[in-house]
Amino acid sequence: MSTTPSSRPDGSDIYEIRLDGRLDPRWSARFDGMTLTTGDGFTLLTGPVVDQAALHGLLHQLRDIGLPLVSVTRVETDDESRRPRNPDTSRTGA
Repeated sequence: MSTTPSSRPDGSDIYEIRLDGRLDPRWSARFDGMTLTTGDGFTLLTGPVVDQAALHGLLHQLRDIGLPLVSVTRVETDDESRRPRNPDTSRTGA
């Protein structure tokens, strides 16, 4: 299995995309920058996605392969877990 992804200096978000079925490791070249991990009947793609347009493009590529999409999850990095959930709560006197 792959290790936990880290935050990217370019500000891109890290995503985990789970597919039902096994994708051969040779496909990893098609998904530049993504880690392809296979398990018992599933494939997990993990890596940086620069914006929503890139995410949609990636999902279109996966659709064309034909494996059913199970989930798409944006991974919270260590930096994000330290941010306040509501920016207004960090203000004083508001």
